[in-house]
Amino acid sequence: MPERTSGPLRVTVIADSDTRWKWGALTARRIAPDARIDARFLRGRATPTPRQLAELGITADSMTEQTAAEILAEVSADGCDVLVVSCVGGTIQCFLHGFDRAWRGHPRRPVVVTGYVGVVYEKLADGLLLRAGADVVLANSTDDALRFRSVYEGVGFPTGAIVETALPFLDGAPYRRDPGTPFTVTFAVQPSAPAERPDRLYLLRRAVEHARRHPEREVLVKLRSMPGEQTTHVEEHPYQHLMQALEPPENVSLVYGAMGEVLDRTDLLVTVSSTAALESLYRGIPTAVLTDLGIREPLGNHHFLGSGCLASWDQLDDGELPRADPAWTAAHGVAPGDPYADLRARVQGLLAAGRLPRLAPYYTLRTAPGYLPGILARQGLDPEGLPAVRAAAGGNGNRVRKAARRVLRKSARTAYRQGVQRVAPAIRRWGQL
Repeated sequence: MPERTSGPLRVTVIADSDTRWKWGALTARRIAPDARIDARFLRGRATPTPRQLAELGITADSMTEQTAAEILAEVSADGCDVLVVSCVGGTIQCFLHGFDRAWRGHPRRPVVVTGYVGVVYEKLADGLLLRAGADVVLANSTDDALRFRSVYEGVGFPTGAIVETALPFLDGAPYRRDPGTPFTVTFAVQPSAPAERPDRLYLLRRAVEHARRHPEREVLVKLRSMPGEQTTHVEEHPYQHLMQALEPPENVSLVYGAMGEVLDRTDLLVTVSSTAALESLYRGIPTAVLTDLGIREPLGNHHFLGSGCLASWDQLDDGELPRADPAWTAAHGVAPGDPYADLRARVQGLLAAGRLPRLAPYYTLRTAPGYLPGILARQGLDPEGLPAVRAAAGGNGNRVRKAARRVLRKSARTAYRQGVQRVAPAIRRWGQL
């Protein structure tokens, strides 16, 4: 294919959940604000629903839901200059191997960009090595970049792909208290931190008690999804259901919508470890990272050690407002400026280089023969990165089998969604009677 000389940059974003679509699409806009963006949603457990997409409000020139095999067969330099892979680590690894196979023999290939959608507080080595092999691996802060390079250096993998940037959705006007409106506390909840019902009920009860102690304040419980909807993480005990037993006062509200819009009216952001804390800190909003359940790695709040934001509900009930440490925020990607300049320069440099070398993931059948095949099998790929089921080309039988598989997939997916959206919530309610 001849090198492109005009027209907007063409960016394809592969995403497997609503949160990852938000990160991938906004990363594409940071690379090139006027880019053509084509969304490819990976069919699976957390495929974004129409409601979730509408809530995010991020547009694309095209949106298609596909399997991994369908994406691998379609995406190439013929219609894509930059490919942003915004998925869980194992799926990113599948696409790195799959595209390496699919693009062999092509004169050109897209630039492949990947990274993390939020705070990196667990499985650092595993997640990074599953991303190793992309042309660009984004680090959301100076601290992340240092940690990422240390991991790659530790296994002898080149660190040149790591580019320091910031979370692409950090924006909004600086915080200013509006004396004409009630002081608003927003509790930004998470699907799985904490995961257990007693812990989630405790935190929600404390938010309700805070509202009772401070009737002059508004308390918003910012929800991630509707009951039954799937997100990046599985939510076993939705706060909507837990609230039913608490009889909250009138100054407590459950709210949905874009986090940025909720932050527009927030005077104190409270969370366990949500990325919303970074969005809040970016604006200068007082931000509390809860310590009530301890400071523990499974909760993710250990990431905020040294931030000045750690606090308990007791302290917040007494009127304390945490003050973030400027040095900590600067090191963790919340500093002002243009953190995307290096990203744009790197992508432009790769595009101008002409023919790029083959994708070369760290994990291969030589470095991880007991691990890689299982990772690839999750997306229907064989150990060589090819679709595991390859029917013979042509023939009516082949077409019939393909049509049958499509019908079965659609039926199974419909049944699954009915289960998670209707049957599972009903069973949970019965169990609480």
